[in-house]
Amino acid sequence: MKLRIERDALVDQLTLASRGVNARGGGLFVLTGLHLRADSEGLTVTGTDLDLTVRTRLSTPVEAEGETVVPARLLTDIVRALPGGEVSLEVTDEDVQISSARAQFSVRTLPVADFPTLPVPAGDSVTVPAGDLAEAFRQVVRAASSDDARPILTGVLLTARGDGLRLVATDSYRLALRDLPEAQVLEAGQEVLVPSRALEELGRILDEDKDVTMRLGEREVTFEVSDENQSAHVTCRLIAGDFPSYEPLIPDSFDNRLEIDRAALLDGARRLRLLARDTNAPLRMELRDDSIELTVISQDVGSASEEVDAVYSGESTTVAFNPDYLIEGLEAAGGDTVELVRLDALKPAVLQTPGQGEFLYLLMPVRVS
Repeated sequence: MKLRIERDALVDQLTLASRGVNARGGGLFVLTGLHLRADSEGLTVTGTDLDLTVRTRLSTPVEAEGETVVPARLLTDIVRALPGGEVSLEVTDEDVQISSARAQFSVRTLPVADFPTLPVPAGDSVTVPAGDLAEAFRQVVRAASSDDARPILTGVLLTARGDGLRLVATDSYRLALRDLPEAQVLEAGQEVLVPSRALEELGRILDEDKDVTMRLGEREVTFEVSDENQSAHVTCRLIAGDFPSYEPLIPDSFDNRLEIDRAALLDGARRLRLLARDTNAPLRMELRDDSIELTVISQDVGSASEEVDAVYSGESTTVAFNPDYLIEGLEAAGGDTVELVRLDALKPAVLQTPGQGEFLYLLMPVRVS
């Protein structure tokens, strides 16, 4: 295997494929490496931990075809540190020679035969605008759990909804939901549970000016973004199991409504969170007709409060939330103004942007004395 390639282009490919690499190898040391294949189509780089696979392809001239597996972090760091310009890669029996200008490296390779053969879903493909999908991922993925002890909650539910697609994620303390009315990705009644990590990585590479192609298999799903010269594939195993019933949690009526400037509430919550950062103190919200009072009380640290103008309809009351969860919901909602409805000390509140019914964020209150 031998080729020459621009350093910046190679860094991009290595960095992207490394997102699929398990730094510890997951018991299989070869998985700490990147698989490089050079052929008539160019250079393909693959990183995987068996659950998530990221594969990139870049069209580039190849002097000699071949393949190798190289430690991912070391290879990426070396190429990134090289001077700008053309980089030469040449594989010998047990090493890969990396050179640029006067810099030369020789790195021991990993056994190619040990690198797993990865399945690619063979189902029909569906193409949707990447911009809409990226925005939906940004809004929803943040609500998924990171606790591997509850694998169902680490996934994002993709379910057919009318003529479109619905994405739902929850960690049991908050829930994010986004509808894409015109994204006909799944068949009627079909739903799949995709690991949130895969969608998070996919969201980082989506280009809103391009389309993304989705191919669904029995156990895997692949998303592809490509143009004439390069492509990126993200493949992941689907999560088996039943997603919790979430629709009964969404209220069809409510007794109160708070309408408030999103930036003002977000800035105030971020400031007061400074006192709750190490104590898990809740953010209290005292609701009044024309304003709200935000308060954080930490017995070991101190207290803070801030008044924010708002329009509130309903009985005066005080509710409390985890400040991190409230802030993430405000970040996801977008828009200049947000509304919080069904503000109750025991029931989940609904956060959404007025006039934009495609996204909502349910947030469980915190009990305070």
